Amino acid sequence: MDEFDEQAKAFAGRIAAELDAGRLNFPVSMEVSLRVKRLADDPDTTLEQIAAVLRADPVLAAKTLKMANTVALNPYRARVDDVRDAVGRIGLSALRALALAVASEQLAGDHRSPNMRTVAHGLWRRSVDVAAWCFALARETRAANPEAALLAGMMVHVGPLFLIARASDYPAMESQIDRFAAFVDAYQYKVGVAVLEVFDVPESILDSVDGAPAYDGEWPPRDLRQVVRLAELVSELPNPVDGLLGRVVPRGPAAAAGLGLETAAVLQLLEASHAEREEILAAVRG
Repeated sequence: MDEFDEQAKAFAGRIAAELDAGRLNFPVSMEVSLRVKRLADDPDTTLEQIAAVLRADPVLAAKTLKMANTVALNPYRARVDDVRDAVGRIGLSALRALALAVASEQLAGDHRSPNMRTVAHGLWRRSVDVAAWCFALARETRAANPEAALLAGMMVHVGPLFLIARASDYPAMESQIDRFAAFVDAYQYKVGVAVLEVFDVPESILDSVDGAPAYDGEWPPRDLRQVVRLAELVSELPNPVDGLLGRVVPRGPAAAAGLGLETAAVLQLLEASHAEREEILAAVRG
């Protein structure tokens, strides 16, 4: 057993013990997301209390204001300049998604390993793109609540991102990124579900990111699960874990043809959704 195998065994044991105990140890970068989530879940919490937490994180506060002033969420263009008003405008589901996006971006940028940063950044960019498509497609098709779809899209790659953050204690895994990708592939679903459970997301979101990536071909999409799967399909940004494992995954509108969908119908839906997707994407990415 080489050093990678020894550390992989230790890491797997640590994660398994936390899963069995139902208590995952979250990276510091995700603590703000959890704090926002806990405040949002408390019926006694006021918008001002949530805003106070956001103001302590300038990046999250700025992105909350930017999202509140998008046409998608502010069609009458009544300028929102206060964080408290911005929270009321975008809603708590969208705020959870935004907090997770900021945490994931920080995670990707802070990792000490260049290899891990590259993979994490790729996962973050794809998560944000999928989330933006989820929001826009849900709005256009009315198949799901757009804010819930935004959160579901941001959660799609939360398992791999969590594992990357926790892998910093195992340097041998960082230095052999292709073997680490196989490790992530084996554990990402269980870990992702556990993270979703800690975030206490609605059952519909749990079902929408349950590890079955294929879109079933029904047209148009009829529920949140199908919206998320379609967003994953049409996003042209690759999953870096797939690349490290040598997987060739069709992406973009042309991929719909392989599912029996009419490419013209998909392109029409994407064109109708494009402007909202771009605006949400810009707000989340900053």
